Amino acid sequence: MPVPQHTFLPPFNIVRSSHIALGVTDLGRSRAFYADTLGLVVEDADKDALYLRGVEERQHHSLLLKRREAPVAEHLGFKVGSEEDLDKAARYFAAHGIDHQFRERPYQGRTLTAVDPYGMPIELAFAMHRRERLLQRYDTYRGVHPQRLDHFNVLAPNVQGSMDFYAALGFRLTEYAEEDGPQGRIAAAWMQRKGNVHDLAFTNGKGPRLHHLAYWVPTPLQIIHLCDVMATTGYLAHLERGPGRHGISNAFFLYVRCPDGHRVEFYSSDYQTMDPDHEPLRWSLRDPRRQTLWGQPAPRSWFEEGSLFVGSPVRPALFEANVIIAD
Repeated sequence: MPVPQHTFLPPFNIVRSSHIALGVTDLGRSRAFYADTLGLVVEDADKDALYLRGVEERQHHSLLLKRREAPVAEHLGFKVGSEEDLDKAARYFAAHGIDHQFRERPYQGRTLTAVDPYGMPIELAFAMHRRERLLQRYDTYRGVHPQRLDHFNVLAPNVQGSMDFYAALGFRLTEYAEEDGPQGRIAAAWMQRKGNVHDLAFTNGKGPRLHHLAYWVPTPLQIIHLCDVMATTGYLAHLERGPGRHGISNAFFLYVRCPDGHRVEFYSSDYQTMDPDHEPLRWSLRDPRRQTLWGQPAPRSWFEEGSLFVGSPVRPALFEANVIIAD
């Protein structure tokens, strides 16, 4: 499948991944996990919602947990470069027949919501209420010391189509996994706006479904510490994969599952990709180092399970990727 060309003059300017909203069934239980155990900062809370952020973040929240009857993903949020970019985005979506509208969101400025051509709900915002940066308030650090939201990964039934759509919006492909042979199809793609490996990734599978959200942490030592904490505080079964080092992105990682099943990655030590002549790195689907540089394959749950998006019907993948799965 063709690798998209970089778009250096997109129709509007998306700066980075910004925030996400998830539905959870028990806010008290979620607070004990996300704040008390993982270490995210509670910025605001009421009986129906919990707003959290990392210690580096100066925006009001990067994770919104909302009380719902069933676990779901509501939308992925991206920050744009200016208020004018919201109007440019609205005009672009209208010209391309993409369902969109402006909505009011608590603690955010003007917010444009849309559903991409493959059923994924997104929202764009420039302004969000500002909060004190806690990066050097080391006395408040807890859990894995989460610094900032880094990226989203989505299970996508049409990786090529999703990749091409977001490439047209200025997302640049950094790495990809492809079948071997002259007719090889791309089964996963990592795309960035902020200059590291990714803000948004697509993995072949039934979808659209949220695969995971990821927070950047200072060093692998915090990830190892979190494993010890979770193993001794009743969360052993919530450790899904890792710790380890990805071949793709070079990042040191850990995947955990919250009490409602949403998957969260903690992520450290990837690399810069902002040079305009950066060429995407290709990986064979059958290379055992791409999942984990040390060769350990991911569990079956990592390929098959994800969070449903509200109102988005799940479609089968266009093809079945021949990936290496742990026994």
